[in-house]
Amino acid sequence: MNKKFAISLFSSSGIGDIALKKSKYNVLVANELLEDRSKLYKLNFPETEMITGDIWIKKEEIIKTTKKLVRNNKLDLALVSPPCQGMSKNGRGKLLSEIKAGRRPKEDPRNALIIPAIEIISSLKPETIVFENVIEMKNTLISIKKKALLITDYIKEKLPEYIVDVNEVNFADYGVPQNRKRLITIVTKNKKLINFYNKFGTLIPETTHSKQGKDKKKWISVKDKIFGLEKLDGKLKLRSENDPLHKIVKLDDRKYWWVSNTPSNESAFNNQCINCNYKENLRHTSKKNSSGVNTSSKNTPIYCSKCKSLLPRPTTIKNNIVKLMKGFTSAYKRMSWSEPASTITRNFPYVCSDNKIHPQQHRALSYREACILHTIEKQDFKFIDDSKNQTNDVLIRDTLGESIPPKFLETLLEFFEKIEKKKITFKIPKQQKFLFTQSLN
Repeated sequence: MNKKFAISLFSSSGIGDIALKKSKYNVLVANELLEDRSKLYKLNFPETEMITGDIWIKKEEIIKTTKKLVRNNKLDLALVSPPCQGMSKNGRGKLLSEIKAGRRPKEDPRNALIIPAIEIISSLKPETIVFENVIEMKNTLISIKKKALLITDYIKEKLPEYIVDVNEVNFADYGVPQNRKRLITIVTKNKKLINFYNKFGTLIPETTHSKQGKDKKKWISVKDKIFGLEKLDGKLKLRSENDPLHKIVKLDDRKYWWVSNTPSNESAFNNQCINCNYKENLRHTSKKNSSGVNTSSKNTPIYCSKCKSLLPRPTTIKNNIVKLMKGFTSAYKRMSWSEPASTITRNFPYVCSDNKIHPQQHRALSYREACILHTIEKQDFKFIDDSKNQTNDVLIRDTLGESIPPKFLETLLEFFEKIEKKKITFKIPKQQKFLFTQSLN
């Protein structure tokens, strides 16, 4: 079997690289800005040359080191996951019209990190590049010589010998127990992949799961993955004695009151009266304002309209005045056993986060549960070194929130392998209401 070689840019702690390792890629070089993330990466992938620091400054070192290590072999893959915090949530049309009117918004410097990444790729010429980022990447502009370009158009312009396939993907459709939508951009000069793309119009594998499960497997639910784990409680039991990652954040009395009265698949903002048991108090709502921005209701009641008791809804107290806390209906929301988790973000340990209250217990997700829902198996990644020093909690949650679930990437790489070996059957959706199957053989 021929060896496959890869590099990993913006690698963070290396969660995505779990899939590269499982798919038999030798990751020669990785680059990460932050020291704590690169140390965690090295703990898990000691055979990879980790170059820590700003990619602008380390660009030439990355190129030189990769060329030295790859020798006369081809570089098969580059995994590139630039920071997403600066990506635009506005539509492309609005952005371009703002620029034409001379009102271009201030550019986030993190968006320009794609430039040194593409310069590295142009020099190393890997066969295939996989970009993973938030959906908003497709609407994000960068400045190139006083010209504004969409990031995806910049990639096409700078890599003319490659085809560029941009796809919106929900990882739940591929057996990840998490509703996580991302932009997967596949850039390749591999002839077999190009032939496949020209024939079928995509380099993304067919979905294997769906919400209803019709003609496919049903989405993997939270219950499928974390039911039966040791019980924890936001006041009474914060950690497991058997698993150092199965631990949670302590809740104060007020938050525990809100959470303990929140039904399954409901937000604490909709909790009803526990004094008189009246169930018709107005629910919390949100709607778009005149500018198109989604805003939550400020008139949601916090006192029971029947008995006037304080409702167990999220509130703040200032100068002895109780007011409704700011938040959407997805905040302080209890998960459903029967559905995938919502996106695992860096705030997953907190009950105020988006839909992260345990389906049954009075707490947010534990760190172990977040790993499981992110498809990280215990044996695949270490958060504790050989001296029994555990990674700090902030780094763990940042590592998970910033990364691609390994299961999807492994599925994608397996798909590429099948295309190369012509061992694949692919269904083409037609405008008519039927599917037919073509084979590459």
